[in-house]
Amino acid sequence: MSTEPAKKRLKRQGTFELVSEFGPAGDQPQAIESLVQGLEQGERHQCLLGVTGSGKTFTMANVIQELNRPALIMAPNKTLAAQLYGEFRELFPKNAVEYFVSYYDYYQPEAYVPSTNTYIAKDARINEEIDRLRHAATRALLERTDVVIVASVSCIYGIGSVEAYFDMLVALVVGEELDRDDAISEFIRLHYTRDDGDFHRGTFRVRGDVVDIWPAHLEKESIRIEWFGDEIEQIALIDPLRGTTKSLLDRYTVYPNSHYVAPPEYMEKAISTIEAELADWLPKMRAAGKLEEAQRLEERTRYDLELLTQFGQCKGIENYSRHLTQRKPGEPPPTLLDYFPEDYICFVDESHVALPQVGGMYRGDQSRKKTLVDHGFRLPSAMDNRPLRFDEFEGRVRQAVYVSATPKEYEVEQSDGVVVEMIARPTGLLDPQVEIRPVATQVDDLLDEIKVRVERNERVLVTTLTKKMAEDLTEYYREVGVRVRYLHSDVDTLERIALLRDLRLGAFDVLVGINLLREGLDIPEVSLVGILDADKEGFLRAYRSLIQTFGRAARNADGRVICYADRMTDSMKRAIDETRRRRAHQEAFNTEHGIIPKTILKPVKDLELGEANPTKEGESEYEQWILGEKLTPTQVTKRIENLRKEMFAAAKEREYEAAAVLRDRIQGLEQARLAFEGG
Repeated sequence: MSTEPAKKRLKRQGTFELVSEFGPAGDQPQAIESLVQGLEQGERHQCLLGVTGSGKTFTMANVIQELNRPALIMAPNKTLAAQLYGEFRELFPKNAVEYFVSYYDYYQPEAYVPSTNTYIAKDARINEEIDRLRHAATRALLERTDVVIVASVSCIYGIGSVEAYFDMLVALVVGEELDRDDAISEFIRLHYTRDDGDFHRGTFRVRGDVVDIWPAHLEKESIRIEWFGDEIEQIALIDPLRGTTKSLLDRYTVYPNSHYVAPPEYMEKAISTIEAELADWLPKMRAAGKLEEAQRLEERTRYDLELLTQFGQCKGIENYSRHLTQRKPGEPPPTLLDYFPEDYICFVDESHVALPQVGGMYRGDQSRKKTLVDHGFRLPSAMDNRPLRFDEFEGRVRQAVYVSATPKEYEVEQSDGVVVEMIARPTGLLDPQVEIRPVATQVDDLLDEIKVRVERNERVLVTTLTKKMAEDLTEYYREVGVRVRYLHSDVDTLERIALLRDLRLGAFDVLVGINLLREGLDIPEVSLVGILDADKEGFLRAYRSLIQTFGRAARNADGRVICYADRMTDSMKRAIDETRRRRAHQEAFNTEHGIIPKTILKPVKDLELGEANPTKEGESEYEQWILGEKLTPTQVTKRIENLRKEMFAAAKEREYEAAAVLRDRIQGLEQARLAFEGG
């Protein structure tokens, strides 16, 4: 379903302006020229092989500026997406760079286990900041052309349709007539709630002829509308805490507080079609002898219908998205991709990981939903609330650039075998030297190497094969005095980013993980990567995985990799040979241009502000955090209170390691607060 006609109704404009003190260098100029030429000629698929540190992000930014077209940067995980978001915001400070990832810090999907007759209700903890960023992303796509959206693969999951989202906009214009009560009704229809006491994002408050509304995409500002009779007299951008006016506006468009909204006519039709589906499905279930399931389905669905009729929403409303968007059975759901204009460019970063994820999401989702439908927990239409199939994803990406240091056969074949290579780094940094040492003494041998790096104020990454090995290793190193942390899958999105940030700032020296340390992590302070049990063939020790893991040490002039192995596997040989080829290419480039490799000096960025916060001499990491965010003592206290709540919640769930990380952050903030108050 094309969405372009709806989007043309908004004034969309903007020009990309890349801001950098450096120009393209190394292999970047040729890569930029080749990619731009291919995109201008209408090539649907191109493949960019870029080694770690070759400036893939900078190359993508230059291509975007040259073509001046909206772009989607799709990353395989939230951590890499957050890093790319910070980098693109720095490169395009005057343009709209937005962040779109799953807004769940914790997510337990609705499920049913027939063997034990166990129903698991959906349980989730939504991250309010990420939810705000998602709204900012869809709003930017409807208003501007100079937009870069950095997203995780979750962008292929269904959200509300752009048509309904657009049709629900409320335009406020100074001097135009609009009854105040009618405006309030419109805000409620957009899923904003009235709260005159606790004013926060997604709410509005009423004080006589003045209405304040806090739009879904704004973080620290809200909108004040003042009436004179039935005419809008003034619209202002205000500070919601102090109530002071920051600027006056001639007009303002209020966007929905949910992507699952529908105009009254959509909702009425949706309720009607849901009832029709229920009436059609119940006899089939009873005829199949599923009397209990039919009764359960009827009770649950009629309860939801009552809520939709009265309030326009219900728990699990996304399961009725096919009806709300008026799509046919089996038709793909609307996704973030539908919010883009026709001419957008899709860059798939770390494509060798991201594309298989796209292909696998649909099958897992359908298996879980089918069980729910078969046992009367959901109508069959719930199965149309799903991620895109791979062929549907391909159809929505009109022009794609696959970016990877290790592209797979699919990317190369789609690009007709033509691969644009970026091997020479502008910095002159070489691919790391790779050593092979025996497995028997790997733990203690690596400990000796860690001590050497700690003395030089450098960082170390360690990869293991199992979670238990990572936990045991972390505990052992901690007992012998190493400042070490363990990055695991249970750490939530923003906490994970903070953990990597703390590593760079020197809060600890060693980070241990399993498969979370490979693609795209930009940590120039890392001079050593230790790969335990490197000769155990499998996904984690395959050729591409090893190449990516080697690359984590390629941003440091003294970068080195130690593979602990008792035999040379085919994957190890291929990875080491390719690393040597790239190293030789870089050495030749350095000799030709007289370059002496130097470690990248890159300031630490903060996801929340998108600003660089270089540590000043004499400041602790937490003092720098406070100074960088310019937090007041009251805000620091509130941050500590929020972290303490998260710590207790983690402890209650027996997530003791996550609780310990939160405890350390609380202690650091408390120490910094005392230091500031004492000074």
